[in-house]
Amino acid sequence: MSTQRYLGVSGRLPDFPWDKLTPVKEKAQAHPDGIVDLSVGTPVDPTPQVVQDALRAAADAPGYPLTIGRVETRQAVVDWFARCHGVTGLGVDQVLPLIGSKEMIGSLALHLGIGEGDLVVYPELAYPTYEVGAALVGADAVATDALTALGPRTPRLLWLNSPSNPTGRVLPPAHLKKVVDWCRERGVLLVSDECYLDCVWEGEAYSVLHPDICGGSTEGILAVHSLSKRSNLAGYRCAFVAGDAAVVAELLAVRKNLGLQMPAPQQAAMVAALTDDAHVAEQHQRYAVRRERLRAALLAAGFTIDHSEASLYLWATRGPQGPDCWELVEEMAARGILVAPGAFYGTAGSHHVRVAFTATDERIDAAVARLTA
Repeated sequence: MSTQRYLGVSGRLPDFPWDKLTPVKEKAQAHPDGIVDLSVGTPVDPTPQVVQDALRAAADAPGYPLTIGRVETRQAVVDWFARCHGVTGLGVDQVLPLIGSKEMIGSLALHLGIGEGDLVVYPELAYPTYEVGAALVGADAVATDALTALGPRTPRLLWLNSPSNPTGRVLPPAHLKKVVDWCRERGVLLVSDECYLDCVWEGEAYSVLHPDICGGSTEGILAVHSLSKRSNLAGYRCAFVAGDAAVVAELLAVRKNLGLQMPAPQQAAMVAALTDDAHVAEQHQRYAVRRERLRAALLAAGFTIDHSEASLYLWATRGPQGPDCWELVEEMAARGILVAPGAFYGTAGSHHVRVAFTATDERIDAAVARLTA
């Protein structure tokens, strides 16, 4: 029996972008002092001790966890939203733990019955998984920051991402409120990817669930959050979605049939991470120092930094008429520094590179020395 008929889904999806970096990575690895990998942006600092302790204490977990998660887990999310981001009025029935935010972003359209003939909209410069989620279900996808570009067509799903990956741009409250109002007038589900909300360096970022933006109602709105960046928990796969109770209930009904359950030890770790603000402030300070050192070095090397007021990246270029992003990637690789080409995030990024500052202090120092030599 031929298996060819089972092999068509991957053909719908865009190429996995990081595979294209392999030859350039090999070039950077050839540097005498080794590679400085500033491409993916994976956390390298220790997982906070308070989180490790909570995980160990919950290690005896013989029973199945529930997809809905423990009440304590969801209450920790509610309390964190109120304490740290001014989001009030949430209940535990409006929160669902996730096995990392990427699986949610990639599967949301599928789980909500969005498909062929429907429209999914995401930012002009965007994390590739928004496109993947639309492609997986055969929906039409448009990358745009201008709602007027959609013409008369009404999306089923609209993604926001503030603070942005890759640009670090933060959308002001008035803009967020305008998008909320636009979506509500048309019955569009608005999902805000807010995974970098605790990684702000200039100004202030707001959740779309803040009462000044959503008007005190979560109707038609979801916010997705991750603990990977703020708490060095990328290996734990701890995230959550919160917002419209009816949509959360629908996601729960689908996901429990699929057995999508956050393990109980990870739930205990997530409670500890959301309850303890000290480690967040400590990590924020580490990143602030690395960011400033790397930023100064890039400027000294002739780069311009656009946006980058938040997130864990510097969005660097030599101008709209300057070198193509792949030329910049090659130039950096010749110095033993691996960065991500802006084209990974959309055609509008074709003259930028995304430079993560999540490496160790020693590797950041190495990058600074190479850029300023």
